[in-house]
Amino acid sequence: MKKDYYEVLGVSKNATDAEIKSAFRKLAKKYHPDVSKEPDAAEKFKEAQEAYAVLSDKDKRSKYDQFGHAAFDQNGGFGGGFSGFEDFDASDILRDIFGAGFGFGGDSSFFGGSSRKTTRATKGPDISVIFEMSFEEAAFGTQTTVSLDIMDKCEECDGHGGTGVKTCPTCGGTGYVKEQQRSILGAFITQRPCSNCAGTGEIYTKKCDNCKGTGKKKVKKNIIVKVPAGVDTGDHLRVAGKGPAGENGGPNGDVYIEIKVKDHPLFKREEQDLYITLPLTIAEASLGCKKEVPTLEGNVILNVPAGSQSGEKHRIKGKGLKSPSKRGTGDLYVVLKVITPTKLDRKQKKLLEDLNKTNLKSAEFVNFEKYLKR
Repeated sequence: MKKDYYEVLGVSKNATDAEIKSAFRKLAKKYHPDVSKEPDAAEKFKEAQEAYAVLSDKDKRSKYDQFGHAAFDQNGGFGGGFSGFEDFDASDILRDIFGAGFGFGGDSSFFGGSSRKTTRATKGPDISVIFEMSFEEAAFGTQTTVSLDIMDKCEECDGHGGTGVKTCPTCGGTGYVKEQQRSILGAFITQRPCSNCAGTGEIYTKKCDNCKGTGKKKVKKNIIVKVPAGVDTGDHLRVAGKGPAGENGGPNGDVYIEIKVKDHPLFKREEQDLYITLPLTIAEASLGCKKEVPTLEGNVILNVPAGSQSGEKHRIKGKGLKSPSKRGTGDLYVVLKVITPTKLDRKQKKLLEDLNKTNLKSAEFVNFEKYLKR
């Protein structure tokens, strides 16, 4: 038993012409035999054709609404040799979906138009490689050479696959071979890329020995990559046109360099700012001192004020990292860390015991002891 045409297209009986057309577009795009891999795609595509042929025609739709499928089972309808549907043409919809010449054409009244070679130049695939670099290289920028093993255009045949071009005898130069099926609407013609010429419409009298007729050869390619200062792990650099070869004369793909920066033993980064921990003895923190601090561009002197505490930060302006987009330079933050000694000799221990007797307690100690005695 045939399915209801409205059900086939997934529309209501009050659907407008635009809604019916839109529904057919979706089904055609989903079930066209040249693009769908579903096992029952051809059958579903034919059902959609038949439903659209009726519901898109005002008179046929009116008859269908009155009599259902019976309106076309007698007197030359669908069951009578396909008469009454010779003027039905949905090729404009299918060309809009798939492009001119895709999967239809020739002598079918349903698929109007002409067959022609539609193989287009296609850009080669993009590839990604990881480049691991030192912290200093990322900070100042560098230039490196990346080696790639890729399929590139054969130099001997210039990517053609051979010499002595002639028209493919299998497809007559169209790049496609046709297969005809009978459907409820007439001759249903599909076109598939010609296997003899791989859809190009041309073959060669002499196949290239270097690439075995493929037009491509695996090569080792060295590309120079300039890495700007200030890059970080996860950044990507694009090198245009240095990737694998394209199809049918299309341009090469691009190479994306993914940056991975090694950790530094002292510096930590937050975007373009750098952080470094400066260890201090109890005496240095208490009395104050001058300390030599490393930066990426050499050492500088930092004045540590008396009474400094662990966790305090001192900014050294402009000693961070440059921005890859050239929007200024970050700063260096020196984080103080007072180190408590774990091993003391007898003299050091005596000095600290004497110091402790002088009651050098700050307000924090006083407040804490008051609370204990509450």
